[in-house]
Amino acid sequence: MIILKSLDEVAKMRVAGSIVADTIDTVLASVGPGVSTTDLDAVAEAFIRERKATPSFKGYRGFPASICASLNDEVVHGIPSPKRILKQGDVLSLDFGAIWDGYHADSAITVFVGEPPTAEAEKLVRVTEEALEAGISQIRPGGRLSDMSHAVQQVVEGAGFSVIREYVGHGIGRNLHEDPQIPNYGLPGRGPELRPGLVVAVEPMVTMGDWRTRVLADDWTVVTADGSLAAHFEHTIAVTEQGREVLTARG
Repeated sequence: MIILKSLDEVAKMRVAGSIVADTIDTVLASVGPGVSTTDLDAVAEAFIRERKATPSFKGYRGFPASICASLNDEVVHGIPSPKRILKQGDVLSLDFGAIWDGYHADSAITVFVGEPPTAEAEKLVRVTEEALEAGISQIRPGGRLSDMSHAVQQVVEGAGFSVIREYVGHGIGRNLHEDPQIPNYGLPGRGPELRPGLVVAVEPMVTMGDWRTRVLADDWTVVTADGSLAAHFEHTIAVTEQGREVLTARG
């Protein structure tokens, strides 16, 4: 089932999206060797609340923090910890969500702590962001849901990497996760027709090795089963009469 939003609802999500985008910029300014992921979480929560919004993730199904901070072979849902100290060359994936006037926005980014550890790691992060851009490019009235999925898969696999298949993008609105689910792989021209008022979170999750994952003992942190590096990018996008609007665009 596709849940469509009114113009007023999209306007509220636009505010939530701008808060998320500004939170990302604020947190990235604090990323560096010697900083803990709990430090980053505190910066994010303080900023979100200063903007009169609420962190989407804190307390969601029991999640204990305001952001997800995933390092190296961690794909998503990493729990910030004072023991997780960033070091030079780490691959850091950060996922953010905020609620404003009852509506969510969700966005993720992967960056390096200092310089990339290898050229291949640098390529992984670049390709994952390119895959997100390719998926977004397929969002338009009259398109099909799987057009996004196919575009992401083509970019990722064309670069020699793997798409995570066990976790997907999603609709978003009054709830952080709504229908429809949006896989990052599949054939084009399938699934529901995209219509104005649909708002989705497109989020490629990409690994340098095999696509299979496992969950750590904390019941949250998802890691690659083979220990390979992973990257994750995400935006919240509305389908409009004119095409699309990226609600979490930065800058």
